[in-house]
Amino acid sequence: MNLFSNNKKHPLSEISRELRIDILDTVFKAGFGHIGGSLSSIDILVALYFSKLFDFNRDHFILSAGHLCLSHYAILAKLGKFPKKLLDTYSEFGSILQGHESIDVPGVEYSSGSLGQGLSFAAGLALGDKDHHTVCLTTDGEHNEGQIWETVMFANKYHLGNLINIVDCNGIQIGGYTDDIMPLKSLAAKYIQNGWTVTTVNGHDFNALHKAIIRSKNSTIYPACIIAKTISGSGISFMEKNPQYHDVKSLPQNLYLTALDELNQK
Repeated sequence: MNLFSNNKKHPLSEISRELRIDILDTVFKAGFGHIGGSLSSIDILVALYFSKLFDFNRDHFILSAGHLCLSHYAILAKLGKFPKKLLDTYSEFGSILQGHESIDVPGVEYSSGSLGQGLSFAAGLALGDKDHHTVCLTTDGEHNEGQIWETVMFANKYHLGNLINIVDCNGIQIGGYTDDIMPLKSLAAKYIQNGWTVTTVNGHDFNALHKAIIRSKNSTIYPACIIAKTISGSGISFMEKNPQYHDVKSLPQNLYLTALDELNQK
C-alpha cells in the first residue's frame, strides 16, 4: 500500500515536504536526533495545525512522546512561533530547543520527559477546560506504560468528550519492533472496551486524517482515539521501517544528500 498515494495533489502535501526537509536539516546539523518518529508524525501534525479545525491559541496540544519534538519544532517555526534559524541550535547548550520539548518554547504547553505521562496531563487539561479541545499525540510504543491505561479509564469515567488522543502507530520503538518488544494486539479494541470512540486511519492521508479529526471532535461525551497507521522515517526510502533510524547518533553527508535529493523530487 502506498501511504502517500492520496496526498499527491493535496494542498498540505507541499507543507509536509518542506517540513520533512527542515527535520532532516536539523538532524544533519546537530549530528543526532529522533528522526524516524518525527518523520512518521509530521503529517499528523500538519493535518492538526493547518486544517483550521482547531485554534491552538485556545485549544490545547500536548506532545506526550517528547522525542518527536523535531516535528513539532518544525511546525511551530513554520507558524512563526519562533525564528526558523533557531532550528540550527537544536540540543545546543542554552538553546530552548532541546531533545525533549519544554514550556520555554513558544507554543508548547507541556514539558515532556518520561513516556506515558503526557496523556495524563492532557486528561487533566480536558477536565479543567471543557470549553475547549485537548489533543494529545502519543505513540504505539508508549502504550507499554501503565500510566497510559490509567488515563484511558479516567477519561472514560469523567466523560472527557473534549479529549482526543492520536496514536502515531509506526510499529517501531527504541529497542526495535513494537510487536517483538510488547505486542499490543488490537489497540482499537482496548480503547473501545474502555468506552472511547475509535477511528483507525492512514496517518499519511490528509483527507482521512481530516475526517477522523472531525469525527473525534463530534464525540462530545466519549473521549476519542485516532489510531494513525504510519511509517517510521516516512518520505526517505532507506529510513522507512528501519529501527536504526528511530534515533540516529550521526547522519553522514552522503546519506543526508541522498535523503535531501529524495525529498526534493517528491
